[in-house]
Amino acid sequence: MTTPVSCTWSGVFPAATTQFNAALDVDLPATQRVQRGLLNDGVHGLVLMGTVGEGNSLTAEEKRRVLAAAVEVSEGKVPVIAGVSEFTTAAAASFVRDAERIGASGFMVLPAMVYVPTAAELEFHFRTVAAATGLPIMLYNNPPSYRVNIDIATLGRLAEVPNIVSIKESAPDSRRFTDIINAFGERFVVFAGLDDIAFEGLTLGAKGWVSGLTNAFPVESLLLYSALCDGNLETARKIYRWFMPLLHLDSEHDLVQSIKLAEQIMGRGSERVRPPRLPLSGERRAAVIAMVERARDSRPR
Repeated sequence: MTTPVSCTWSGVFPAATTQFNAALDVDLPATQRVQRGLLNDGVHGLVLMGTVGEGNSLTAEEKRRVLAAAVEVSEGKVPVIAGVSEFTTAAAASFVRDAERIGASGFMVLPAMVYVPTAAELEFHFRTVAAATGLPIMLYNNPPSYRVNIDIATLGRLAEVPNIVSIKESAPDSRRFTDIINAFGERFVVFAGLDDIAFEGLTLGAKGWVSGLTNAFPVESLLLYSALCDGNLETARKIYRWFMPLLHLDSEHDLVQSIKLAEQIMGRGSERVRPPRLPLSGERRAAVIAMVERARDSRPR
């Protein structure tokens, strides 16, 4: 197995939101305020322009500006990982080349959008994007959303690529964490990718958590991670049980709207999203507001 590029990523990495103004243009000062707030709360890294960051709603120029803004805010103190979510392999490779020059620390690479690839096509996409950069790469496995699974055999072949060093595991079956670690040991730095299996993933050997609800409740997310690192399962279970109604939102089709609404209620950002997404309304909006307010008013201390 190829010796991988060094990767020290671990901890809580919020999937940071992209903020828009009333005209739905990217609001870079507001986006930087969100990023700065998360960093001040002590998160261990930032993941930009994934699902929660609405990467597929941004133009090519906007993606590069959002990344540059985050690099400026982070001041090199934590990893800034850019989501790579494009319609074609060539566009993805072009983006990572530009993003490396802008100052990204690494990449979270998704399958190419819309088209559902075969295993061979998926492997080709990841290899080609990895070859366009020397920076470390986290693969993003999310079969429910992207209709393709990075199976163990494909992951084994990708272990030959030295800068493919990590995987964000968002399959809803927590057995995947053990299967990956059994198959590859420490070859890949595994991150939990679904908020409502974060406890299970971190307990089973994941080194970190790419989290959506951390945007609204960063302190509590860090408390959960710290409790698990310290082996304090009683405290971790208490926090997780408090958090779980909100964490389930990360697995719903309207996760972006729900997370940004939670962010707004907590005074950390705006709920504005770009169409085709629309802000939550009606019964769903009322339910999410009640859920967030209940969590806010009963936070573990």
